[in-house]
Amino acid sequence: MTTGCKIESIGVKLPFRSVTTAEIMGRLGISVPLRLELITGIARRWVCGDGEDSLTLAIDAARDCFLHSHIKPEEIEMVISCSISKYVNGLNHCYEPPLSALLKKEMGCPRALSFDISNACAGMITGLHIANNFISGGVVSNCLVVSGEYITSISNNAERTVDAPGHPEMASLTVGDAGAAVILSRAVKEQERIRHSELITLSRYSDLCTGNQDPVFAGATMRTNMQKIHEVSILHAPQFIDEALKKIGWTMKEIDFLIPHQTAKLSIEAGAQSFARYFGELPGEILVNLRTEIPLPRPILSPFTKTCRKSGSKREIRSCYSVSLPGWSSALHFLP
Repeated sequence: MTTGCKIESIGVKLPFRSVTTAEIMGRLGISVPLRLELITGIARRWVCGDGEDSLTLAIDAARDCFLHSHIKPEEIEMVISCSISKYVNGLNHCYEPPLSALLKKEMGCPRALSFDISNACAGMITGLHIANNFISGGVVSNCLVVSGEYITSISNNAERTVDAPGHPEMASLTVGDAGAAVILSRAVKEQERIRHSELITLSRYSDLCTGNQDPVFAGATMRTNMQKIHEVSILHAPQFIDEALKKIGWTMKEIDFLIPHQTAKLSIEAGAQSFARYFGELPGEILVNLRTEIPLPRPILSPFTKTCRKSGSKREIRSCYSVSLPGWSSALHFLP
């Protein structure tokens, strides 16, 4: 039997409501017009309504995941919650019990080990990285990784303060809410296992994007040095991906789909140009799904594999394809 881990099933939950970029721009008290939709490619984002929060999004995503799984909830051996936002019953931050314990109880996983992690935008991929290590090491045979992000309070609060294109809360206006879930299990076939997973930290950049509870209004705020974080991401990403590819003996063109951190259309295009210069080649497709945005922590795997064709891809992602998920978080933790 192959020693390794595979993605067994995925699930996603999108809130019922949505808000357009034009609506948000129309509420800003700025005399200089901001072409946020043109720059980011984001036309609309999903936002929580009454009765929706971090926990409900995570639960519904997990339920969707089980609908596509051969594993039953009572057979799950580990549950990892990767949410940044931990809002329950509105904007009430829940520290204890941890969301993973609430998920474990709600989903009916009595045998499961459970814990929470938090790694900003790379949280979901960090959860996959941890699950891969536990399963590949034989500690557990499967794991449910979940993220429920009710994070649009940073957008609502940014509307009150953004007064110029370079304002540090400008990036907050791009986020939305969503939930995603992945079940991982032991791989039987060599071609289905996760070939490489690695975490790299550039902590000297940790101040380029910071978040905290808003001292005045409900929810949180986020401040981002957009230009600098873009520059250092473009600078370091090719080298890290190159090192990861060398460890498994692959070339860039052997990747069928590369799914980058979904921040902004122009940033992704600049990243693709950087890859082309560095490698002299590109992967089969670099996927962009920004017309209807997923939330800041970007639990990208589930929405992408379900909407790959809708986003303009020529192909659907199937088990025979190779997929790279390079993700950044705010301290520039990178998973190639």
